[in-house]
This record gives sequence, structure tokens and C-alpha cells, in this order.
Amino acid sequence: MRVIVAKPRGFCAGVDRAIEIVEKALDMYGPPIYVRHAIVHNKRVVDSLKEKGVVFVEELEEIKNENERVIFSAHGVSPKVWEEAKSRNLQSVDAVCPLVTKVHSEVRHYAEKGYTIVLIGHRNHVEVIGTSGEAPEQVVVVESIEEVKMLNVSNPDKIAYVTQTTLSVDDTRDIVGALKKRFPQIVSPSKLDICYATQNRQDAVKELAKVSDIIFIMGSPESSNSNRLVEVAKSCGVENSYLIEGAENLNEDMFDKKMVIGISSGASTPEVVVQEVINKLKDFGAIEVEDLNVKEEFTRFPFSDSLEFSVTQNQ
Repeated sequence: MRVIVAKPRGFCAGVDRAIEIVEKALDMYGPPIYVRHAIVHNKRVVDSLKEKGVVFVEELEEIKNENERVIFSAHGVSPKVWEEAKSRNLQSVDAVCPLVTKVHSEVRHYAEKGYTIVLIGHRNHVEVIGTSGEAPEQVVVVESIEEVKMLNVSNPDKIAYVTQTTLSVDDTRDIVGALKKRFPQIVSPSKLDICYATQNRQDAVKELAKVSDIIFIMGSPESSNSNRLVEVAKSCGVENSYLIEGAENLNEDMFDKKMVIGISSGASTPEVVVQEVINKLKDFGAIEVEDLNVKEEFTRFPFSDSLEFSVTQNQ
């Protein structure tokens, strides 16, 4: 039994930065530190931070006292959330991924110019909710070509589109094509808006699918990019592709001695989970473990060492 592990995999720069901000806040101020929504979509990460004194809430109203310190997750929040934090005298820090911040800025820019902004993404995803909140009267979310066909805008000459950052070029290609066909004047975003990590991990899984009989993607069910990695693997012909949270989801009956097992992980999955899965596969009889290196990643998103919480809006 061979195990082939895709690279790149796991934490992206935005996730690294968000977790570092929470850890830094704990070191500087001690618990409790509140975080609105899961800092990243991974149960292992969230549980680890809870043990250190982080309190996760879905809405700010769950924070009962004024002047508490709250961090906003990597997915970003709308101006309405910042205003609520300010009105309640909560001290806030934003751990939003800089790529998400850039999309928020573009939405504000086009909204100020009177454009309709089409946001390609999953409308119930926390990132999309936050981005839409920058200009709720002018942002229209679309998830499919069918929704593009039904789209009506007041001025077809003033329309732009942006995308959920955790969608790759492949994910959005057909929808973008349909938008450009219906609205030839539509303004495209910068290519830099596409999350490098999403695209790289999908490209790596495509290569992994060429040499694997079965593929396991480590990630949480809530993780959009992890679920998409499973879809990519299946679309490349590996029907036996599964999303698992960790080694506890494996059993010996799933394998035979001749299998080549492919492994990767979503952008919010810690490397320790991958290593636990590899060790479990060794217990089941895996005799070879090798990396499949598709692309090196060097991106980092630093943050200020001072990490000062503020009651003013971070815009």
C-alpha cells in the first residue's frame, strides 16, 4: 500500500495569520478573548483555542459585557457588525484575510460609482454575507449559470463582478463566461482576487488523482474549500474520494494492499491531522509515503506586533 501526499496542502497564509492573531491576543491580554464565528472552519483548531480561553460566538449580542475584546474571523464581516461592536463599546480586532479585504474594497468602490455588483459565491457562506454587507442594495449574489440567466439589472452598462475568494478560476469560469455573454460591458476584478491557496490545492489534487485509487481530503464539513477538493478529485475520475475530519474516520476495511492512497487537506486544516492520518495508514500496512510536490508557496500575511484592540471601525 502506497500513500502519496499532495503539496501544497493545509493552512494558507490567511488562516495562519488569523490563528496567530488570536494566539497573540491571548498572550497579550489573557482570556477571555471572544471570536465572532469560527476563526477558521476547522473543529480541531477551534477546540484547541477554546481550551486556551477563547469564547466563540455567532452574534455579538452573545457577549454580555461592554469593553470585552472580540476578534472577527478570517472570513470578514460587514460594516453593520463593526457598527454594532462600536455601539456596545466592544474592543475589536479584524483577523480577516487580506484577500477578502481587497474584495470588500472593490465592492465599496463600485457601489460608490453606482454600479450593480454581482458577487459569485455561496450566498449562505459567512464570507459572502460579509462582502454583501458592504453594499446590500447593490450586491447581487449568483451561484449558477441559471441565476445569471434570470439576472436583471437597472443599468447593464454599469455592472461589475467579484468572487468569493475561496473559489478558484475553475470554480467560476462558466459563471463568468455567462455573465460576460449577457453583459458585455461588465467590469472584471483583478486576477489577484483569486485565492492562490484554493487554486494551488485544487491543482495539486488534480495531479494526485492521476496516480491514486482512493483520495482522502482532511477538512471540516463546514469548509467550503475542503468540500470542493473532494469534488475536484471525483471530477478527475477518482470516485472513491472522501472528506474526513481525521484518522478516527478510517478503518482497515476501506483498503487493500495494492491501493495507492492519495491525501490532501483543506486550507484550514492543521498539518498534525495529516500526519495522524499517515500514521494510521502505516498501522494498516502502508509501506511507502511520498510527497507529490506541485507548487511551492511563499505567501505570508503579516500583522502588527502591537495588536491594539479598538472601539473604532477598522475600515
